[in-house]
Amino acid sequence: MKDEIRYLPLCPVKQRFFLQPTLELAQSLLGCLLIKETENGIAGGFIVETEAYMGPEDQAAHSHNNRRTKRTEVMFGEAGYVYTYVMHTHCLVNVVSGPLEKPEAILIRGVEPFIGKDLIKVRRGMDNLVQACNGPGKLTKALGITMDDYGKSFRDSSIFIVEGYTPIHISSGPRVGIPNSGNAKDFPWRFWITGNPFVSRP
Repeated sequence: MKDEIRYLPLCPVKQRFFLQPTLELAQSLLGCLLIKETENGIAGGFIVETEAYMGPEDQAAHSHNNRRTKRTEVMFGEAGYVYTYVMHTHCLVNVVSGPLEKPEAILIRGVEPFIGKDLIKVRRGMDNLVQACNGPGKLTKALGITMDDYGKSFRDSSIFIVEGYTPIHISSGPRVGIPNSGNAKDFPWRFWITGNPFVSRP
């Protein structure tokens, strides 16, 4: 199925795809292709790991208690837009989800390289593709995603999401790196394709 996708038109998913409830969308994104076009070429990979952040009620979310800042503003808009932010010098990419004025988002934590593998190797300075994209900061470097992508649409811009394949099994568990978020640190809102080697943490 993955090889067949190589020969299909790379048509972005429709807006209705992003209108799913956030926890459902976080799982529906698994197996989709995340693609970025740049002057240096096009690169993309199958999304294998996501984390859902449920907005005002979620202590781990940037928008907890409806916190509205220049950084979080895009989350208050339509679903299907790009929310990028910098953490420890790494750019991380999220899919805005949820209804208008309900600032929810889904962090993309891992991708399996599929398009532009040679470009990915150059960008990451390594031949090991598993290590190149198995983390949220790694995958943005590999695909060329930057803070300039903030606020773009995943449907009609240089960064877009394409329908891929449906995983056979999906696992879930607590999100990563949120120790100071009360009970939210234990919510099983991280999702990954079971057994996929490109997942950041099994």
